[in-house]
Amino acid sequence: MSAAVSIIETSGLGDRSYLISADGTAVVVDPQRDIDRVLDLARERGVRITHVLETHIHNDYVTGGLELSRVAGAEYVVPAGDDLGYERRAVTDGDVVDAGPVRLQVMHTPGHTHHHVSYVLRDSGDAVVGVFTGGSMLHGTTGRTDLLGDEHTEELSHAQFHSVRRLAAELPDDTEVYPTHGFGSFCSATPASGDSSTIADQRQTNPALTKDEQSYVDELIAGLGAYPAYYAHMGVINTEGPTPVDLSMPEPVDPDELRRRIEAGEWVVDLRNRTAFAAGHVGGTLGFELSDNFVTYLGWLYSWGSPLTLIGDDADQIAEARRELARIGVDNLTGSATGDIDSLAAGAPLRSYRVADFAALAEALAENTEAGTPAVLDVRQDSEFADGHITGAVNVPLHELSKRLDEVPEGEVWVHCASGYRSSIAASMIDRDDRTVVLVDDSFDQAGKAGLVS
Repeated sequence: MSAAVSIIETSGLGDRSYLISADGTAVVVDPQRDIDRVLDLARERGVRITHVLETHIHNDYVTGGLELSRVAGAEYVVPAGDDLGYERRAVTDGDVVDAGPVRLQVMHTPGHTHHHVSYVLRDSGDAVVGVFTGGSMLHGTTGRTDLLGDEHTEELSHAQFHSVRRLAAELPDDTEVYPTHGFGSFCSATPASGDSSTIADQRQTNPALTKDEQSYVDELIAGLGAYPAYYAHMGVINTEGPTPVDLSMPEPVDPDELRRRIEAGEWVVDLRNRTAFAAGHVGGTLGFELSDNFVTYLGWLYSWGSPLTLIGDDADQIAEARRELARIGVDNLTGSATGDIDSLAAGAPLRSYRVADFAALAEALAENTEAGTPAVLDVRQDSEFADGHITGAVNVPLHELSKRLDEVPEGEVWVHCASGYRSSIAASMIDRDDRTVVLVDDSFDQAGKAGLVS
């Protein structure tokens, strides 16, 4: 009987988990912390989970593997080599995970981490049908190799090259490639391409297969940019053993308590749409629109372990944010507030700022006013800025902004990024009485059309 592979998307982190099922049995690969999604899918498929597999100790999310194995009564399979704080089956190259109708062979594929493995799926006739590659062979790229420290990067980059080459050499061309990373995750060395792929496809598109070893290594390392600060905590949590997920609603707080928390310097995050936040928000709050980018950037900027209060349109928005944050171990949610934003301001006037596009910025820069030319703050990463930017713009990448606020000019400041999401966060961070903030909510392609890019 041929096994069916179901994909569980976690678009906010750019990752995938997998449920492999056949004849009433299921194996799960690289589950996220909110395991209810996996359990619901297993019930829907009418299967019992007997094995939970990890390709590696993850750096971009808290695993749900340990808890899922306990809840389902499944065997927990983790690559050998790491000193972990819990019982598991440690597997090495050549081992076989035999789940009856589902059979997977372990292939050591170091590079993303030292002990990383892939799992080769075979059908009932022992023919290879797919491979779960974690952070090794991705769709048109590979996993990044610098997450364990600079001292390991070059060694792991060479290992990554050979791992991808091994996968291509030992597996048939029609083998389906099922990576965990590469769908927006910062664990990917470069952006991946496509939703599905085979080994044959990878021969044409994967740099580890189209370039020589040294060229691949040099280009990989040269292209590695910054990655979210919360990654530093994920490996530690996953090595020690994550606590069970808590998806309960944070306690509601009234407007007076909300104001007290803001004045105490606590993190109070507004989840509403960026334009709604710009139109009116409680002073001292930070705007992190709840979208696919939310958890990555909040996790990147968040002061780890600090109390966090959420403001949302309704309870559903708060619940969704809690789930997203739980995936990266942000558990200290100490309160929530919903409803009309005016009622949450405790009598204080709401703050607001203008939202505009690049065409309006071009007009503003062309005008000669008594106030002078407005400043432009570009919060994209250094590599994006180097590829093209607005003449005279100040570049402070978003993840560095809290430590470089003194570099942001006073007066009128237009804030932009590549699409408007990062700049909306930055605008909320720099909004204060001695500045007139304008949020550029527009695609950077339009800056070129407006004649602004040098």
